[in-house]
Amino acid sequence: MKQRASERSERNRARGTRRRGSNVAESLLSELRTAAVPLQPRDLARRVGYGNPAHAEFQQALEDLEHEGSVMQNRRGALCLVDNLDLIRGRVQGHRDGYGFLVRDDGKPDCFVGARQMHKVLHGDRVMAREIGVDRRGRCEVAIVEVLDRGNATVVGRLRRDYGILVIEPEDRRISQPLLVAPDGAGEALPGQVVVAEIVAQPSRAAQPVARIVEVLGSYADPGMEIEIALRKHRLPYRFGPEAEDEAARFAPAPEARDLRGRKDLRSLALVTIDGENARDFDDAVWCEALSKGAGGASRAAGSGGFRLIVAIADVSHYVHHGAALDQEALERGNSVYFPRRVIPMLPEALSNGLCSLNPEVDRLCVACDMTIGARGRLESYAFYSAVIHSRARLTYTRVAAFLEGSREDLAPEVCANLDALARAYGALAQARSRRGAIDFETIETELVFNEERKIERIVKVQRNDAHRLIEECMLAANVCASSFLKRNRQPMLYRIHEGPTPEKLGAVREFLGDFGLQLGGGDEPKAGDYARLLGTIKDRPDAQLLQTVLLRSLQQAVYSPDNVGHFGLAYESYTHFTSPIRRYPDLLVHRAIKAVLAKKRYTPGDWAALGAHCSMTERRADEATRDVVNWLKCYYMRDRVGEHFEGSVSAATGFGIFVALDEVYVEGLVHVSELGNDYFHFDPARHLLLGSRTGRRFRLGDRVGVKLVRVDLEQMRIDFTLDE
Repeated sequence: MKQRASERSERNRARGTRRRGSNVAESLLSELRTAAVPLQPRDLARRVGYGNPAHAEFQQALEDLEHEGSVMQNRRGALCLVDNLDLIRGRVQGHRDGYGFLVRDDGKPDCFVGARQMHKVLHGDRVMAREIGVDRRGRCEVAIVEVLDRGNATVVGRLRRDYGILVIEPEDRRISQPLLVAPDGAGEALPGQVVVAEIVAQPSRAAQPVARIVEVLGSYADPGMEIEIALRKHRLPYRFGPEAEDEAARFAPAPEARDLRGRKDLRSLALVTIDGENARDFDDAVWCEALSKGAGGASRAAGSGGFRLIVAIADVSHYVHHGAALDQEALERGNSVYFPRRVIPMLPEALSNGLCSLNPEVDRLCVACDMTIGARGRLESYAFYSAVIHSRARLTYTRVAAFLEGSREDLAPEVCANLDALARAYGALAQARSRRGAIDFETIETELVFNEERKIERIVKVQRNDAHRLIEECMLAANVCASSFLKRNRQPMLYRIHEGPTPEKLGAVREFLGDFGLQLGGGDEPKAGDYARLLGTIKDRPDAQLLQTVLLRSLQQAVYSPDNVGHFGLAYESYTHFTSPIRRYPDLLVHRAIKAVLAKKRYTPGDWAALGAHCSMTERRADEATRDVVNWLKCYYMRDRVGEHFEGSVSAATGFGIFVALDEVYVEGLVHVSELGNDYFHFDPARHLLLGSRTGRRFRLGDRVGVKLVRVDLEQMRIDFTLDE
């Protein structure tokens, strides 16, 4: 319950409902600034008009200010402005080796936290710290002064017995301290089992954290345990509250007559969905027709050929209203999480797989983006409107790829006509993408194939085909229209932004490319087209994968923000997410904003910047959780292959060794630096290599190596190799 309350508090802040903005809190800060010296609580209370410092409003405002780190009490009990104390506020980020870092609130470079200081805190705690010097790498080093907010109410870990004492080893290795189990706090849990524990005493300089077991998940190797652990380790909400369940249950199983009022009827058009074989929630349906020269298209009086393209997106906002219980649950999740064999949906399945999903042969509500695309792929006009559709078919990428190669069996003539037009429109859009200079990285994606025991049978490479690219171009076009529409109407929104390389990363990638006789154009501010041109020149080289990897790592991560800086990788000046409201909360916000503009209103969900930061965080959280699960499953898959020999490529070089990605198996593991040979190896981060000082032997990103599997550690999720010599 403590964790749930903390999460709801964070959501409320994202909605702009913090008590911090109260007049009382502002008055306290103002008086402390005016006084210019620390004040006792009774003196500060008197200055702001409260005779008694125990007054409830005064105490609440003071508590809020202390919680956020604006005010603290010194040893004499006087209240001080933290900004005047040369203290640093931030969140602790732990490391599995016992030390940590302070991620500063002010955005300045992280500070080092030594192992002794980390004994006072756990990963995720918000603290105030004082700078005490510089570590051996030249980073600022700090000492913890005060803990503002504990980041962990519960932990998931493995119960073990050390010298007769029960301890919990946290699954999150960033929490490097084992937790002592309180007397009578183990319940019926047995050593070796995976448990969830409530922290009853947080760590201090002199004491370890103490916990009480509240849930036994089971054995480490139980089917599905890796997902149960990931849910709790990454604090993913996985149960819907009763209010949200009740709201979802109140909807009719299909749209009713009243839901269709004011909507454009598109049920006569042969719209189809195109998704993966295992998809169950269908956000988008598409339809296209070729326009003859002089024919009218959507939102234009006359044209010169081209295409009319309709991208119909599930109208989630019709059912999930701002501030409702379903909306609060969706915001808390931020997105659906797709694990192998299990999905944690953003919305209850009655909506995500049922009423909102654009299932075949049933009426569904949608928001349509109706576009006119020129013969050369240029977006000429568009219109947004609410509509009702009746999908003609649930198609897969594999089926559509076969259609594009000539297979038309089992498809209705009207569906074939739609796919023919979509294929031609895709060709035009792809040409426009090339002219625009968008970057197209060809990354390797894999799929885990499971047996009846729910364990990996094999790992296969997912082949990306023209059906994937066709849908991608349709979605990109609709997203660009949504961004343009809202921007033109001055409606704030969450943009999907992607900034170019930082000066440091740009310098490093140029130095690396120089070793290969290659050059990235664009000077100090390269564009996406400069990256795209270089990728085009290297695509047939044997080291193309290596060079592409380095170019990809030089770019920053895409995030959500109300401040538009464009999308570097896609070469768009303005871009947002509109096409997946069933599984992404930012898309739901964009739908509400579009509807508000159509109704000549303005949508204000709260603090847009806080919403963007929250949605970016939930996206990273989902990625980290799914990565954990996939890595554990791969370790489990490889544990019976110890002693086997494999061929692979160096996927990363570090100061402690090289990571090798195996051919065909698509599993990655470490060759520790001590296994590279009898030499001193030095890491060159700019050139992505390890170099032996005596032998001159080099291990560089992309190098081919033979390895032997020597160890698989399920608990640490580590795979260790040695070199074949």
